[in-house]
Amino acid sequence: MKIIDKATVKHVALLSRLILNKDELELYSKQLASILSYISKLNEINTKDVPPTSHALATLKNVFRKDLLKPSLNTDDVLKNAPSKEGAFFKCPQVIEGK
Repeated sequence: MKIIDKATVKHVALLSRLILNKDELELYSKQLASILSYISKLNEINTKDVPPTSHALATLKNVFRKDLLKPSLNTDDVLKNAPSKEGAFFKCPQVIEGK
């Protein structure tokens, strides 16, 4: 099993845009090594007769509806309740102040 060293933790921190001090590098390298050590124990388990599972709820099926063409909203109906409109558009107060 490959050991997680400080250089690897430093590289991952850089990719994650994290700034770690020396104490954190030491702590995280030990913690990640411990986690990977525990995970490697799973390789010792005999899973020969266990079927692969891609999802915990693999027996559920998605119910699809037919994709039917229906009329959509038209501009007049959409703008009917607008507090303010200009042509075929909603008119909103300016939210970005000019310089």
